Amino acid sequence: MSLQVRSQVSLKPFNSFGVDVQARWFAEAHSDADVREALAYGLEHKVPVLVIGGGSNLLLTADIEALVLRMATRGIRVLSDDGSKVVIEAQAGEPWHPFVQHTLAQGLSGLENLSLIPGTVGAAPMQNIGAYGVEIKDVFAGLTALDRHSGELRDFSLEECNFAYRDSLFKQDPGRWLILRVRFTLDRAAHLHLEYGPVRQRLTEQGIEHPTASDVSQAICSIRSEKLPDPAVLGNAGSFFKNPLVSGELAARLKGEYPDLVAYAQADGQMKLAAGWLIERAGWKGFREADAGVHKLQALVLVNYGDATGLQLLDLAQRIQKDVADRFQVELEMEPNRY
Repeated sequence: MSLQVRSQVSLKPFNSFGVDVQARWFAEAHSDADVREALAYGLEHKVPVLVIGGGSNLLLTADIEALVLRMATRGIRVLSDDGSKVVIEAQAGEPWHPFVQHTLAQGLSGLENLSLIPGTVGAAPMQNIGAYGVEIKDVFAGLTALDRHSGELRDFSLEECNFAYRDSLFKQDPGRWLILRVRFTLDRAAHLHLEYGPVRQRLTEQGIEHPTASDVSQAICSIRSEKLPDPAVLGNAGSFFKNPLVSGELAARLKGEYPDLVAYAQADGQMKLAAGWLIERAGWKGFREADAGVHKLQALVLVNYGDATGLQLLDLAQRIQKDVADRFQVELEMEPNRY
């Protein structure tokens, strides 16, 4: 058995909140064979297997009575290149931002707006991660996943993944599919997405009139670094709440009461509200109780100032949800997976 299973392992280094809980068992998968061994171990010992990546989308509220399997598979390869479009595949355990930087270094465009997002390649399609006008679905070419029920491998097309805002088939049915590798279609010629004002403004400030994909990536990295705390310094999981989708009628009513409401029209007639604006307007920005708090510069980010527990962070999040619902009649949904 090549898989190394350890018992009673602290998960503090493996979640970006830095919450200190224990895993009953812990292992790292460096290959498909390791993944299968871990699942077999779970069946043999009658324990569930919880698969994690970079731990940047987790809120751990108690010790985990399971085998925690951290995906540490590595590998990037080009599957096809017609001189214009390149299909590239990455293993699920590849850290996301270094993968983005790798594609840019190869002269490929498509992922630059998703720079500096924490986590791993395998987690990216689960959340359909997105930023600055681009989502995974926009560059997705397919993925290979293991069916935990049957043990068979299956390839998924774009249509089969049911991608939506911060959602996918794999998030809707988390216990079934284990993503092993993901494929992306990228461009040799840059087709830049500069719809978001702050990105264009940052490039203008830098005197860049004709940006490259790398220029856009660097601008986004600088913006994100200013807005979002580094988890290595201050525990956090990035944006803690989704930007809520509401009816045009409710958005219009709120806009009448709050003219500075930040809202974006959607193709289906709904409006997407800025959760950070709602939280800040409700007075939570900079709030701190013990070591659980709301970041002083970005109300969308909950932070662990040191020794906050997952339950303390969850309690804070639920109080924010209730306050926002009472004030604005808007329900906020948490992004991190809770255990």
